[in-house]
Amino acid sequence: MFNIITKTITLPDGRTITIETGKLARQAHGSVVVRMGNTMLLATVVSNPDARPGTDFLPLSVDYQEKFASAGRIPGSFQKREGKLSDHEVLVSRLVDRALRPMFPDDFYADTQVNVFLISADAEVLPDALAALAASSALMLTDVPFNGPISEVRVAKINGEYVINPLSSQLKGAKLDLIVAGSAKDICMVEGEMNEASELEVIEAIKAAHEVIKLQCAVQKELEAEAGKTEKRTFEYVVHDEELRQKVREATYDKIYAVARQGSANKQLRKDGFKAVITEFLEQYKAENPDTYDAKVGLIKRYYHDYEWEASRRLVLDERSRLDGRALDQIRPIMCEVDLLPSPHGSALFTRGETQSLTTVTLGTKMDEQIIDTTMYYGYSRFMLHYNFPGFSTGEVKPNRGPGRREVGHGNLAHRSLKKVLPPDDENPYTIRIVSDILESNGSSSMATVCAGTLALMDAGIKIKAPVAGIAMGLITDNSGKYAVLSDILGDEDHLGDMDFKVTGTEEGITACQMDLKVDGLSYEVLAEALEQARRGRLHILGEMRKAIVESREDLKPHAPRAVVIQIAQEQIGAVIGPGGKVVQEIQRVSGATVTIEERDGAGYVSIFATNGNSMDIAVKRIKGIVAIPEVNEVYTGVVKTIQPFGAFVEFMPGKDGLLHISEITWERLEAMDGVLQIGEEIQVKLVEHDKKTGKYRLSRKVLLPKPEGYVEKAPREDRGDRRDRDRGGDRGGERRRDDNRR
Repeated sequence: MFNIITKTITLPDGRTITIETGKLARQAHGSVVVRMGNTMLLATVVSNPDARPGTDFLPLSVDYQEKFASAGRIPGSFQKREGKLSDHEVLVSRLVDRALRPMFPDDFYADTQVNVFLISADAEVLPDALAALAASSALMLTDVPFNGPISEVRVAKINGEYVINPLSSQLKGAKLDLIVAGSAKDICMVEGEMNEASELEVIEAIKAAHEVIKLQCAVQKELEAEAGKTEKRTFEYVVHDEELRQKVREATYDKIYAVARQGSANKQLRKDGFKAVITEFLEQYKAENPDTYDAKVGLIKRYYHDYEWEASRRLVLDERSRLDGRALDQIRPIMCEVDLLPSPHGSALFTRGETQSLTTVTLGTKMDEQIIDTTMYYGYSRFMLHYNFPGFSTGEVKPNRGPGRREVGHGNLAHRSLKKVLPPDDENPYTIRIVSDILESNGSSSMATVCAGTLALMDAGIKIKAPVAGIAMGLITDNSGKYAVLSDILGDEDHLGDMDFKVTGTEEGITACQMDLKVDGLSYEVLAEALEQARRGRLHILGEMRKAIVESREDLKPHAPRAVVIQIAQEQIGAVIGPGGKVVQEIQRVSGATVTIEERDGAGYVSIFATNGNSMDIAVKRIKGIVAIPEVNEVYTGVVKTIQPFGAFVEFMPGKDGLLHISEITWERLEAMDGVLQIGEEIQVKLVEHDKKTGKYRLSRKVLLPKPEGYVEKAPREDRGDRRDRDRGGDRGGERRRDDNRR
C-alpha cells in the first residue's frame, strides 16, 4: 500500500538526517518528512497546472508553522489553538521563501504553495535549519519546473570551530550564528548574527556550510531519481512577439539609457523620465496599431521593463557610474540628529539620501517585558524593536493594517544587530522598546533603522558596548565576468542588481548580516571584496553618526524612569515579598515606586523603578532595611509599636521588632509603663542581644542615657529575674532551675 522511500544524510560530526516520502500527505503533489533527532518536519507542495489569466508573476506562498502538540504543549492563547503565524514562524517562512524563489523560471506563473509543519520537536535540534531542506525535497518530488535542489544549514563558530546544525545548548557561547542556503553550485541566501566577527570569519563559515549543503543536494537528487520524478512539466504562459520586442528596443533603449545617465539623486525625477519614454511609445503604437493595441500592451510593458533593467545595468558596468551619479563605493549624504522629540526617553533622526528613519526608545520596567510563547520556547524578552513602513514613505497610498512579513523581517535584522551591544541584564534593569518609523524610503530602510536605533539608545543614556551602523551592498554582473560592487544601494539598484547584502557592525566587527543572491556564480573573492567595501562604508557612516553624539549620555532624561537593582540572599526573598505579597505591596503603596523580585543564579534581585528621586529613596531604604542584618551593639532609631505591662516592642529596622524591657528604659526603677512611652514614638535604642535560636531581639534604651550620679545597680531577686526572662520569651531561668535539679 505504501511505497516508502527513505534517504539518510550524515553530518560531519556523525549525526544523521533522514528524508522520507510515501507515507504522509500522499495527495499533495509532493511531500516529505525530514527528521533529525526527535525533530520532525512535514513539508508539502501543491501547484496548479495553469496560471491564472493576466498573471505576470510567480504566486508562490511559503508558510512554516509549528504545531504546539509537537512539543507536548497547549497554546497559551485564549482560543487554545494555533492562529496566525507568529513573528518567529514568519521569519522562518522568509528564510525558506528567499532560498526557493530565485530557483523558479522567470516566466513560471502557476500558483504554488509550500507548507512546512513542525510535527515533533526536540529542544536540542532547532527546526529552522531543516525547513528549507524539507521544502526543497518536497518540490523535487513534483513536476514543478524547480531549478533545485537547494538546502539550508545553520553554522556556528563555537570554541574556534565551525559546527553545522549545532545543538541548541551549544549556541549560547557561539561567536557566530548563521543560516546559509544554497544549491550544489552556489550560495543564494545568508542571514545571522555575530559577536563582532571579522569578515574572514563570515566567509569561512559560509564555506563550511556550503560543503554540507552540497551533500544534502546530492541526496535530494537521489530521492528524486528513486521516486521517478525527474520529468518536469512544460509550460508557455507567455507567447512572445520577437518583432515587437525588437521595435520596443529600437524605440526606447537609447532614451532609457539617457535617463539613467542623467545621474539624478531625485528618485521621482528619474521615475518620471522612465515613465515618459514608455508613455511616448505606447501612444505612438496605439495610433499606428489600434486593433492590436489591447492585446499587445502587456508584452510592450514587459519588454520595456527588460530594457530598462538592461540599460541601467550596462551604465554601471560600462561607465562605472550609477543612477544617481555616485561612484561605486560612495555613500549618500548623511544627516543625524538626536533629542529632537521632547517626551520620549530617547529619539533620533537618521537621514541618508532619500531614506529617513525617525526612531524612539522607551524605557520600561520588568512588568513591561514581552511574553514569548512559541512551541520551542516560553519566556520573556526585555528588548523589542518594531519597524513601521507606511505607504507615504514611498509616495504611495497604502492602508495601515499592521506589520507584514517585510516589516517583521526588517525589524528582526535591526533587532539582531543592536542586541549584541546592549548591556547585560545584570547591568541594565530596563525593558527597552525601539520603534523605527520610516518617513522616506529609497534604499535600505532597515540599515537606517540600525543607525537611528543606535543614536536613540545613546540619547536615552543606555550604555551600549559600541555604536552600530549598517550598510546595504549591491552587485551587478554579466556573462563576460565583468562585475561592479555597489555601496549603499538605491531602491532601483536593489531591483536591478544581482545581490542585496546588508551588513551591520561596530568598528571592531560584524554584528548581523543578510544576503540574497539572484544570480549564479558568486565567487568567494567577490564576496570578500563586497565585505571589505562594506566595512569601509560602515566606518564612514559611524563617523557621520559621531557628529551627532559621541557616546551614551551619562544620565537618563529627567522624565525617564529611574531604576535600581539590589541583590539579596536567596533566603531573604520571602521577607521582601511578605505573606501574600503584603510587604512588597506596602512598599509600592508608600513609595509610589514599582518593585519586582526575581530569583536567578541562586540569588534574589530586587528591581525598583521610580519616576522621581524621593520615591526611589523611600523604596530603597525600606528594602535595604528588610534585608539588612541587625548587628549587636549597634544603635538604631526605632518606633514604638505596642506597649505591654513588662515593656514595649520597638520596630528598630523595617520588619524587625525587639523587646525593650521595662528595666531597660531608664536607669531609674519603673513600677509600670503608664505614661512612659507612646505608640508611634521614635526613640533611640541599642541592640544588646540577638537570640539566633528564637530569632528574638533584646533592646536597651538606658545604656544610651547617662548613668545617674551615685547610682548603684541592685541585683534583682531570683524570682524577678525568672519573671523577666519569661516576659522576654526567654527560658534562661528555667535552664538554671534544671541545672540546680541536676546538681
